[in-house]
Amino acid sequence: MKKFNLLYVLLIMVALLVACGSSDEKSTDDQANDEVWARVQDSGELVVGTAGTLYPSTYYSEGSDELTGYEVEVAREVADRLGLEATFEIMGFDSMLTALSTDRVDIILAGPREESRKKFAFSDPIKYSYSTMVVRTDDHSGIESLKDLKGKKAGGAATTVYSEIAEKFGAEVVTYGNATNDAYLRDVDNGRTDTVINDYYLQRLALTAFPDLDIELHPDLKFHPTTDNVVMKKESDVLMDKVNEAIDEMKADGTLADISAEFFDGDDVSIEPAEEITEIEGIE
Repeated sequence: MKKFNLLYVLLIMVALLVACGSSDEKSTDDQANDEVWARVQDSGELVVGTAGTLYPSTYYSEGSDELTGYEVEVAREVADRLGLEATFEIMGFDSMLTALSTDRVDIILAGPREESRKKFAFSDPIKYSYSTMVVRTDDHSGIESLKDLKGKKAGGAATTVYSEIAEKFGAEVVTYGNATNDAYLRDVDNGRTDTVINDYYLQRLALTAFPDLDIELHPDLKFHPTTDNVVMKKESDVLMDKVNEAIDEMKADGTLADISAEFFDGDDVSIEPAEEITEIEGIE
């Protein structure tokens, strides 16, 4: 009986060792197959693609050559928790997904869309928001509903969801390069365009920087709920797991809320807004 018990114990120990070995091998294989994670570990850097022109998400403070903003500081904190240093490549939004595909950058921060989900991986949200419009104060640029966009001119980048919304309702999109808020907003004020459709938080704060302009956020139109996420190549499984762990920690310990309060006038953009936001059929 004792020999049987000893044999039984030995068999269990062998089984456990095999299971542990398989788990370790799988973990090693996963890390080896994640080329992005291997690359950032070797370099010690997490290269982030960002616009550098959008207050308060990614911008240069006046008179400073130091890049900052909500997305920038979130990326820095995530990199730090991964034992890496965040470095930034400045580029237009239209170039960012190509930069990811060609390994020019390791991550960007953007919202998911159906087409991009097929090619790229998206982390848990770091920001929740919705869309609204900047319009002229005196007459709301003749826009009281989304249907009133027909025949209007909307300033925006060529490939964003905001331009897609404008086009869906019949507006002509006036495209810009990697322009600053100043260019977009002044064109609404002077009548070159009628509106800018964009993120609520970004536009609300942008307006405070230009009190001389006769423009405002539309008081009645809140539509298209959105998120911002950390985006990377589809096969970056290990990096994605580590980024999501860092985001979870930042939410739990209040770091994400603190960074948000610094850049969004005390608001916590890391939680979903309580307002009822209109969904737009056919827009992701």
